[in-house]
Amino acid sequence: MGTVNQEVLQYYRCPEEFVNFALSGDLSEDSGFFRFGKDALCFGESCSGFRARRVQPDLYDALAGVVFDGTSIQLPFDPSEVIDNLRRERYLRSDHHGEKKTVVQSAVRNAYYVLRPALPVSVRKHVQRMSLRGWDKLPFPGWPVDRTVENIVEKLLALSLQAHAVERIPFVWFWPEGAYSAAIVTHDVEALAGRDFCSELMDLDDSVGIKASFQIVPEERYAVPRCFLDSIRERGFEINVHDLNHDGRLFVDRQVFLQRAQRINRYGREFGAAGFRSGALYRNLEWFQALEFAYDMSVPNVGHLEAQRGGCCTVMPYFLGDILEIPVTMTQDYTLYYILKDYSIDLWKRQIELVIGKNGLISFIAHPDYIETPRERSIYEELLGYLARLRDEKRVWMTTPGEVNRWWRARSQMTIVRSDGDWSIEGPQSERARLAYAVLDGGHLSYEIRSAHRSKGVHA
Repeated sequence: MGTVNQEVLQYYRCPEEFVNFALSGDLSEDSGFFRFGKDALCFGESCSGFRARRVQPDLYDALAGVVFDGTSIQLPFDPSEVIDNLRRERYLRSDHHGEKKTVVQSAVRNAYYVLRPALPVSVRKHVQRMSLRGWDKLPFPGWPVDRTVENIVEKLLALSLQAHAVERIPFVWFWPEGAYSAAIVTHDVEALAGRDFCSELMDLDDSVGIKASFQIVPEERYAVPRCFLDSIRERGFEINVHDLNHDGRLFVDRQVFLQRAQRINRYGREFGAAGFRSGALYRNLEWFQALEFAYDMSVPNVGHLEAQRGGCCTVMPYFLGDILEIPVTMTQDYTLYYILKDYSIDLWKRQIELVIGKNGLISFIAHPDYIETPRERSIYEELLGYLARLRDEKRVWMTTPGEVNRWWRARSQMTIVRSDGDWSIEGPQSERARLAYAVLDGGHLSYEIRSAHRSKGVHA
């Protein structure tokens, strides 16, 4: 497959014959922001127009430069490059003050983590709220859920429908058994109190039939006896590694990171953990290949309220080399309660609606350290009830990160082939897969899922 077509084909797992994009000219030497229609903000190189250093109202719209040449579509940018830039947060480099801000932020972060053990929670909350001032005025990624990657690939597939003059294009549906969307709950265990609450937390999750993953800090924060890990795994929950010691310094220096990564990998083997998440979602995606895990969960969809801003701008898992990135698409519970001062699930419900609107992954971080008090516990129980209703009434696949990893890897190897005048899916776990069709409905792309019995299907 051509690299220009690669990300669209990977996203949909559709036949290559329907995706035929080419560059309309030579790409620029510089990168910047431009648009692809009104609802897709791009960052990268382009063959025409101009590229802005920052997001601004009058960005060049690359949709005006699209040219149809038979079934081929000439684009003034490389969608694979643009999508990769968004997922890997490379758009953050466009700010010429970025290097200076990074140095300042690193110094402030180091000072904070040195003082953190001596700071009461009330002081920590105030410091964090001060550091996040102005978050609601950031133009990109879009708050509260950014769906830019989804908007780009949908626009491209809509153009393919027009170029091939077909009513529909088949593809492998995103989730097994035709589930409309997927959801996971993850628990980052940060301190001794949280570790000691894990058994009760598993009782809460089990009360509505939900299994979650527990991310365990292997050093310094608390003891991690084998019996503790066994108690989680024996109840059907998953275990992942959470940073090394959660001191905020994992990605400060590459050499330090590589040294720590060796120990993190060793703990992964000892814990039998397939997944990793860094402390406070700090990250450098260019270094992740030193981690020997099947999947990572350290990248927020939109990071306005995280210690490290940015965001991957997608509600779907994606590969970073051999590692599957499972993005965090919901606001963290700590942020909701102590930064936004919101003791309801209203924001979460709004975010869930936006994610389901693109058939994406609903991904929560709920800390046992912040659920043990009555007020926060009641909010979490309300959330569990809401997720259970989504599972039972809205066909949301309520699963675990490990299952998402196994499914997404299997789906990445599936292909659609013609068989007796019809389409069928081949590849690992294909019996769980569902054939779907992309169609144009009033000029907008929509999906139809064919049932396992080859009926017409249902609208998604």
